[in-house]
Amino acid sequence: MPVLSRAASFAAGARDTVPMIVGAAPFGLIFGALVATTPLALWHGQLMSLSVFAGSSQFIAAGLFATGVGYVVLWATTLIVNLRHMLYAANLLPHVRHLNWRWRAVLGFLLTDETFAVTSSHFHRHRADPMGHWYFLGSGLSMYVNWQAWTLAGLLFGAAFPRLQTLGLDFAMVATFIAIIVPQMARLPWAVATVVAGAAAYLCRGLPYKLGLLVAVALGIAAGMLALHARRRDGARPPPESDTGAPSERAEANERPDLRAEQACAGASQ
Repeated sequence: MPVLSRAASFAAGARDTVPMIVGAAPFGLIFGALVATTPLALWHGQLMSLSVFAGSSQFIAAGLFATGVGYVVLWATTLIVNLRHMLYAANLLPHVRHLNWRWRAVLGFLLTDETFAVTSSHFHRHRADPMGHWYFLGSGLSMYVNWQAWTLAGLLFGAAFPRLQTLGLDFAMVATFIAIIVPQMARLPWAVATVVAGAAAYLCRGLPYKLGLLVAVALGIAAGMLALHARRRDGARPPPESDTGAPSERAEANERPDLRAEQACAGASQ
């Protein structure tokens, strides 16, 4: 792969994130509409998108705030939901370790599920891309601008159409996550992790404070690591004798007397 310029890498990251942007747009619209139905002021919703930039946590925070829970419960719940970003960061760290702390802080703030899916796929294909951080920035910044725009639209339209969040637009985000996950399931460890995490999330959906999500993440990672370890262990084993061709050669020699004679003569001459 030829080394792209900073601008070209930035543009490539933004371009590859367009499908995720389309899926996230209704999600931002619904969040803005949801804020308009809570005691929060409209500018609170926009400020949350500007400073937090985490869709799932923002939805949970707005809902909990509307019920009047304490700040400790609100912060603890959103922290648990956002713990998955630590896994994303650990996965991408080898590719941005060489950057200074300012770069890492900006990229860490812009890291979302969608940006992780796009950026990790890029680094998997181009491990030594010297402009990979500009690609990362293009993906993250395009998602950030998109989220701000659709939050604002949701705040404005939500005040005029209070039932906007009941139209089922949130399925777009579900479809986006399906598009993120399904291509990864081509590899067995990823498929095992996905199935286990999905089953655990469903079975633990009734746990308070979204703890089911944390349980699903832990079990999914454990299952994926076990599957990866088993695959590597099987790959390290020597191939069975049948794979070497020796048994087939012996079978052919037994079926052909002339071949046995040739092998015997060769052995005698040696």
